[in-house]
Amino acid sequence: LVVTGVLGGSLVALYAVATPFVAPALRKVCLPFVPATATQVENVLRVLRARSGTLVDIGSGDGRIVIAAAKHGFRASGFELNPWLVWYSRYRAWREGVHRSTSFHISDLWKVSFAQYSNVVIFGVPQMMEQLELKLASELPSTAKVVACRFPFPTWVPESTAGEGIDTVWVYDAKTFKSHR
Repeated sequence: LVVTGVLGGSLVALYAVATPFVAPALRKVCLPFVPATATQVENVLRVLRARSGTLVDIGSGDGRIVIAAAKHGFRASGFELNPWLVWYSRYRAWREGVHRSTSFHISDLWKVSFAQYSNVVIFGVPQMMEQLELKLASELPSTAKVVACRFPFPTWVPESTAGEGIDTVWVYDAKTFKSHR
């Protein structure tokens, strides 16, 4: 009876921990957690160095972009589906002393408005980028900048790029993509 209880409890715990990491692969658009490299974080910060204000990381994962942005003066938020990653991000922000200038939310990006953000960072996958173009073009203010990491937007023309290979980031100006709508 004790062995059955321990085994059952272990399986429930394994399920609770593993499900948020496996579930994204079962969605219509597979959105796995792949941590940003240090070079990617540096590239994002470099292309946004002359900017300030609010920043959102869509699919914030373990929070490294949000935390780095907060350390550079942004009021930064992250939206992520995986609750374990959100809780870990909140802990890391607290540990690194930026918890007052960061926020992390367990939320689906399609159910959130990004209208309040002047800087947007996205680590998307090609299958979602076209639909995300439409969402961001309709919601963002014309003063916004969008930074796409790993994959560019399919129809927007980047204002600039930084890095190379998987560390490339593409910068888009909302004035430009909103005028072509």
